[in-house]
Amino acid sequence: MNEEIKSLGELEVATSTAEAVIEMAAPREPQRDDLGRAYATGKRKDAVARVWIKPGSGKVVVNDKDLNTYFARPVLQMILRQPFQVAGVEDQFDVKVTVKGGGLSGQAGAVKHGISKALQFYDPELRGALKAAGFLTRDSRVVERKKYGKRKARRSFQFSKR
Repeated sequence: MNEEIKSLGELEVATSTAEAVIEMAAPREPQRDDLGRAYATGKRKDAVARVWIKPGSGKVVVNDKDLNTYFARPVLQMILRQPFQVAGVEDQFDVKVTVKGGGLSGQAGAVKHGISKALQFYDPELRGALKAAGFLTRDSRVVERKKYGKRKARRSFQFSKR
């Protein structure tokens, strides 16, 4: 009986300290510049995207071109719209993107990562949905380098016994 009372006392102390730690953790603050924009950098493969978002009508400009012009494939356009759909803020933000490096697929992934981070900076309440969908995690897969003595990264020359 004494052990139960002792463990209950320890449990109350533990929960009170946990609550104190939670209270001490400051809530995230929105990070916006003087013009009311949020900025983030997204990366995927060799592509790096600089993304600015601000409240607007849902217009997306990539490297001074319209979204449908720069990313002509519907799959790439869908990738860019995913963060807005998950966060439930479709057609509420204007997006300006500068993206360099890699191919179109890597660039689309970089822009998606940048948009997700910028949304989270603009409104920290959206972080939970974006993180649960895995959009805030940088996809670290990159092309493996070619090794000497090999035809490609791992592919060897054809073996000939004679």
